[in-house]
Amino acid sequence: MVNAHSHAFQRDLRGRAERSGDFWTWREAMFELAGALDPDSMHDVALRAYREMRAAGYGAVGEFHYVHHPDGMAQAVAAAAEEAGLPLVLLPAAYHRNGWDRGDRPLEGGQRRFGDPTPDAFLERVEALRASGVPVGVAAHSVRAVAAPWLERIAEYADAHGLVRHVHAHEQPRELEECRAEHGCTPTELLDRTGFLGPRTTVVHAIHVTPADVARLARTGTIVATCPTTEGNLGDGFFPAGAYRDAGVRIAVGSDSNVRIDPFEEVRELETGARRERLRRTDAGGVWAAAARAGADSLGLPDAGTIEVDREHPDLAGVADADLPAALATCASAGVVAR
Repeated sequence: MVNAHSHAFQRDLRGRAERSGDFWTWREAMFELAGALDPDSMHDVALRAYREMRAAGYGAVGEFHYVHHPDGMAQAVAAAAEEAGLPLVLLPAAYHRNGWDRGDRPLEGGQRRFGDPTPDAFLERVEALRASGVPVGVAAHSVRAVAAPWLERIAEYADAHGLVRHVHAHEQPRELEECRAEHGCTPTELLDRTGFLGPRTTVVHAIHVTPADVARLARTGTIVATCPTTEGNLGDGFFPAGAYRDAGVRIAVGSDSNVRIDPFEEVRELETGARRERLRRTDAGGVWAAAARAGADSLGLPDAGTIEVDREHPDLAGVADADLPAALATCASAGVVAR
């Protein structure tokens, strides 16, 4: 499986951020953690996360990286992935403002670790990473964190250099309300208007969407990445898997906040969520392969290798060969990974 969306440093929020509240209260704990990081601690947490990913059956990871400051953070992440033996595509993310209420005022606290003053300053950072040999794509953190001209500039750069591009969108209802207030449209409409959507684009979460949003993603060939364990943990809502499947939109999976690192659990949550949404059972046999393929496309990779599974593990014991693909998507766990 390809892990299309990870924030490795958030692994250290396990337990720590489980206060009552919503996404926005969780985000305060995330800012606090980000504010305490340096390159050494970033390397430490990323190494632990990537070793866990590799052991769990992930063959590659897309690291959606926005903790840019102090210098050396991105290099620490890349070094950790190499040490863990996990192929990485680094997705440095542009982050300029903390929502529409902040305008262009300076970021505060842990948020200062994220920011770039201009699109060109952000792209200079990307250029330096490319020159160092780190495999990269590009990302805009969200339509909250950058204005429309940033989206246009990042999309143009990605097109010019043949890079994949990622963005968080449609995760929270408040995001939609504020985007409509600023731009008069949904985030997906804004991304389409700015040239950000396309077959090498991945929209992460894409939960609170309209039929027109789904049709727009399908028309542009855009990939969506769902992170079921994180979306459940944060109370984000139900991912409309059935609507995307019907429209032919490719669906990848990611571990996001790394509250759990288990691709089998992500795929099972994806599949069972679709069943709950439609009130009917579906054919699970092709789900693992489809998610792995979409994840590879999301990161611009040919594939992510293979794993060996233990057919005698209690999760799989007694499963016939013909039923194995469906079993991997419905009843397996990271414990079945033998090698």
